[in-house]
Amino acid sequence: MNVFHSNARAFGLLSSIMAMGSLSGALFAAGRKKPGLASLSMGSGVFGLGYTLAALAPGYWWFAAALALSGAAALTLTNGTNSIMQLSTEPSMRGRVMALRVGVALGGMTIGAPIVGWVANHFGPRWSLAVGAGSCFTAALVAVYVLARRREQCSPSN
Repeated sequence: MNVFHSNARAFGLLSSIMAMGSLSGALFAAGRKKPGLASLSMGSGVFGLGYTLAALAPGYWWFAAALALSGAAALTLTNGTNSIMQLSTEPSMRGRVMALRVGVALGGMTIGAPIVGWVANHFGPRWSLAVGAGSCFTAALVAVYVLARRREQCSPSN
């Protein structure tokens, strides 16, 4: 909290604001009929936007707003990936697939967390948020590419 010259109470408030964003994301995700790759791409892009805004936030309340957006996008994205994996997997394989999903997510954190920590230690916390934003935007671009390839393959040849 040295960036905003705040104390533990202010940090706790930021955590609560992010949780309110997460609750909003959960309610939004619950209202969708069926998520698809397009909604995952959108969620990842919004997540990246939230991280970017947080990295560039000029003050505490701007940072709080960016955290609320990030929380909403994170939960929307997480619920979307869970739903897609469970709905598109054969019931007899669902437990195994979800176990692999959790393993990949946790394994990714063991790789990514030290990298982001190193970036924060050497360049500052705003740069670590920028790294997170970059990974979100990369995921969104990969999803857009996959969607474009699918449309290209499904369109009639000229």
